[in-house]
Amino acid sequence: MSRSDGLPASIDIREVGPRDGLQPEAPISVEDRLRLIAALVDAGARSVEVTAFVSPKAVPAMAGAAEVVRGLGAPGDVTWWALVPNVRGAELAVDAGIRHLTVTVSASPTYSQRNVGMSTEESMAQAAVIAGMAPAADIVISCAFGSPYEGEISVDEVAGLAARCRDAGATVTLADTTGMATPRRVSAVVAATGPDVGLHLHDTRGTALVNAYAAMELGVRRFDTAVGGLGGSPFAAGAGGNLATEDLVHLCDDLDVTTGIDLTRLLEASTLTASLIGRPVPSRLATAGPRGRLAGG
Repeated sequence: MSRSDGLPASIDIREVGPRDGLQPEAPISVEDRLRLIAALVDAGARSVEVTAFVSPKAVPAMAGAAEVVRGLGAPGDVTWWALVPNVRGAELAVDAGIRHLTVTVSASPTYSQRNVGMSTEESMAQAAVIAGMAPAADIVISCAFGSPYEGEISVDEVAGLAARCRDAGATVTLADTTGMATPRRVSAVVAATGPDVGLHLHDTRGTALVNAYAAMELGVRRFDTAVGGLGGSPFAAGAGGNLATEDLVHLCDDLDVTTGIDLTRLLEASTLTASLIGRPVPSRLATAGPRGRLAGG
């Protein structure tokens, strides 16, 4: 439902910090990852990507994925997601008790080869199989707004992949993997795919928040964000972190767009994240604080 100003009354945020945020970091313990997840749920997160079932040799930070899932307990009203790179990863995730899978298909042929060792066509075929392995699956189309290798990506190519994802029974998320999106590009792609997509935005060039605002005006209501603004792709030089959850929630609070997330508790989770990785997080709000702190309320 949209308001008279064109913005949605509410949006859904999938918190990807425990997976995408921590993935490029030095490994932290399963117990600390569970502490972070619990803090995010306490802040109001109701959709959380908790881990990835990938080779621990390739991604050491995601070792112990099944232990993380076992430590979550009953989901209650929270949806737990796990990223899987292939059918074997999906089997492991489902065996561990995950019911919601995310899998990536790249619109960039070169990125696809470097990321998963498959062509886009091979990756799409495997994603379609994975989509049928769990009660729910979301296919993330990476490099949907441009590639660090090919440059421009055809809008028609992205729309075609999105249609095939839906045909496979999955929802669709468009990923700005290397921060190449702008509001103009977001508008062009969403016009082709329709607004019933999620957006996974990276802040490499400082455009993630303005892209999210532009997408909300277009009717997009699902967003992936990471606490602290952590993350980044190891397969694209210079790729920045995710749109920070606290930055988006802060904006939405001011716009009276409901997220269901308590900003004060979320900032506590962001502080915990900084302590776990041993350095300040890149989130602007974590550095400057909410506008009320500076304005005196």
